[in-house]
Order: sequence, then structure tokens, then C-alpha cells
Amino acid sequence: MKRTTITLPDELANALDREARRRSVPASAVAREALSQHLGVGSAGEQRKLPFAALGRSGYSNTAGELEDLLELEWGADAGGS
Repeated sequence: MKRTTITLPDELANALDREARRRSVPASAVAREALSQHLGVGSAGEQRKLPFAALGRSGYSNTAGELEDLLELEWGADAGGS
């Protein structure tokens, strides 16, 4: 485990301390949990979910092969770039 020092605004530091006291755990445990949840990093071996996965899924299997034709259809003669 790596030790890291961060600077927090007073209000956030106070909230962190209150939560740690409420749970009877160190403030570092509360901070680790919050960072893990926010950054999408779980325990060892757990993969992070990619929110953009399948974002461009069109339902067609030939999109890459017909890219130039599709660009010309959408953008006109300027799609060739020449």
C-alpha cells in the first residue's frame, strides 16, 4: 500500500473525520472507500466497468469496411480529405 498526502478544504476534512468517527474506523479507510467507488476501482482482480463500451454499436457488422462510403454519404464529397 502506498502512503499519499492530500490537502482537503476544512469542510471536507471535517466531514471525513465525522464519518470515520461514526463508523469507528480510520479516516484513511473512509477515504479509500470513497476513492475506490468514485474511480471505479475495486478489490484485486475486479475489472472496472467502461461506461462507453458498446456506445457506438450500430447493429451493422460492415461499418469499418464501408467507412469511406458512409462518410461520403453523410458528409458529401469533402469526406475524402483531398
